Amino acid sequence: MIDLHTHTLFSDGVLVPAEHIRRAFMTGYRAIAITDHADFTNFDYIISSLLKVKIIEEEWDIDIFAGIEITHVPPAQINRLAKSAKEFGADIVVVHGETITEPVAPGTNRASIESEYVDILAHPGFITEEEAERARETGTYLEITARGGHNRTNGHVARLATEAKAKLVCNTDAHNPNDMITKETAYKILTGSGLTKAQAEQAFLNSEEIVKKMKNRY
Repeated sequence: MIDLHTHTLFSDGVLVPAEHIRRAFMTGYRAIAITDHADFTNFDYIISSLLKVKIIEEEWDIDIFAGIEITHVPPAQINRLAKSAKEFGADIVVVHGETITEPVAPGTNRASIESEYVDILAHPGFITEEEAERARETGTYLEITARGGHNRTNGHVARLATEAKAKLVCNTDAHNPNDMITKETAYKILTGSGLTKAQAEQAFLNSEEIVKKMKNRY
């Protein structure tokens, strides 16, 4: 399993990074990104802290990536924060998309897709056809999520992304160890959203692609 959207107690998760990673490893993960909630007040603290935990890779066979999830930041400021995060050393930048379960500012999806520094638009809710097509053009990955509530629009996201030929990935948005899943469960989530077997397999390959890009940075 590759999971590129998870949280520790550096935001609203419950575990310190080491235990979070250990639990993931025992669940069968071979790559994980910790992407705690961030804005301009804490992104540097989160990234600098999470980069330290990569030392665990010396002992366990799991790739660890340090990032942030830009959360409830005004759309006009998303690109600036994403750029700052990457310059500070973030491996990956995820943006908290326009889920139907929270009051996310309209325009967040579009601003994220237009930013060259954003890798994944998480749980984008009722993303539009135009936004899905633009995600294909910019290479922004759209998330099919395992997280309850946010996953209510998985079918919509899968359908529009498929029609637009935008790239999909499956992440958990895990906040506690019970949120972590096996690859088999991820496959069920992907196909349950309406994707074919081949499309689900492609989503896994898309996650592999992101991991390869991050590892090539070193």
